[in-house]
Amino acid sequence: MTPSYQPLPFHHLETGAGYFRPKQYLPDHVSADDPAVQVMTDLSQVTAYTTELDTPLSKALEIMVKRGVRMLLVRDGDGRIVGLVTSRDIEGQKPGRILAKAGGDWEDLRVADIMTLKPKLEVLLMDDVRNARVGDIISTLRQMNRQHAMAVDTDPATGKPAVRGIFSMSQIGLLLGLDIDPAHQPTTFAQLERAGIDYPPPNIDPLP
Repeated sequence: MTPSYQPLPFHHLETGAGYFRPKQYLPDHVSADDPAVQVMTDLSQVTAYTTELDTPLSKALEIMVKRGVRMLLVRDGDGRIVGLVTSRDIEGQKPGRILAKAGGDWEDLRVADIMTLKPKLEVLLMDDVRNARVGDIISTLRQMNRQHAMAVDTDPATGKPAVRGIFSMSQIGLLLGLDIDPAHQPTTFAQLERAGIDYPPPNIDPLP
């Protein structure tokens, strides 16, 4: 017997309708002994925030503020990661040093001018992250004096390395229960120490 298929009714889209976005549900609170993956932004579950090489710095900063993040991955025309840019890069001394040497106005600067290029990026491996604790990630970030770290995994669709996750000191601080406002300033390791978390001193050569 041939099945009888029925067409579904169409309806008008209501004014103000949005669209579903992928969302990763993080725990309300973590401790330093919890698994590190609990504080990682997992890009297999949420959309990565990215920008392009020719994006003006003001636009990149606007994206960060709007999305509530302090770092953007920089992609090329083929969607490959070529670097990253942080709010520290934009609001720090880099733009001033570039303008002092080359001249021009702040509005002329682009992400490509101040971003950290891919050859200088150091990443974590998901094989290590899966066995790490939150405290291990904080210790890693502090040792390198960084606010962020990326974790790389093998993309099952291509068999090639791809950025799988991002660790953010601000996000970790919030999940640890620190009373901070990451939208206005980065989380400091001193804040963690006051919360009773103690780690080795950072290296003297800061990186993003």
